Amino acid sequence: MAKQGKRLKAIYAGLDRDAVLSLEQAIGLVKANAKAKFDETIEISMNLGIDPRHADQMVRGVVGLPNGTGKTVRVGVFARGPKAEEALAAGADVVGADDLAAAVQEGKIEFDRCIATPDMMGIVGRLGKILGPRGLMPNPRLGTVTMDVRGAVTAAKAGQVEFRAEKAGIVHAGIGKASFDEAKLLENARAFVDAIQKAKPTGAKGTYVKKVALSSTMGPGVKVDIASLSATA
Repeated sequence: MAKQGKRLKAIYAGLDRDAVLSLEQAIGLVKANAKAKFDETIEISMNLGIDPRHADQMVRGVVGLPNGTGKTVRVGVFARGPKAEEALAAGADVVGADDLAAAVQEGKIEFDRCIATPDMMGIVGRLGKILGPRGLMPNPRLGTVTMDVRGAVTAAKAGQVEFRAEKAGIVHAGIGKASFDEAKLLENARAFVDAIQKAKPTGAKGTYVKKVALSSTMGPGVKVDIASLSATA
């Protein structure tokens, strides 16, 4: 187990690690304890009652956070002709076709989200072993294989978050920065939770949301009361 620094030890000393807080209380506490020298990301983690090894229990999708993530997202687009021009006009950072594929094969991946027009998937498909493990492979279910290049780029830049359940059935995402006010973090958190609830797979049995926690990049985790997650709580 990694050693805790003095700052983190001091935080833990004044923290009841067994306490289960409402979502609003948890956001306030995590935000208050985000005291690193940089603007920490506030993260939510949800432990789901699923087994992602089964196709009918996979949880995956995208959600647009109403207040953005606070991060600058670099967007790469595989497109040609007018669609390439459309991507550039929408603010894409890297646009290309065979030339972009060659750059990726050389290890030059200068984007955090990848979008492609359908006609480009023959080229992009050959990059699966590179883009797949990084979570960058375009997917029509996620809206990243599309002819609406402008809309996809705009959404990615505006704070759209992609989520995918890990082997242990956990999904997590950054819901903003510690510099955000609590109301914006709360709104983002509830938007993410709502997307996870709507993405409940047909094969999920029993309790769907089992545990929820909030933390900051350098701060401790705080347990969240599941009953407080909905906007009507």
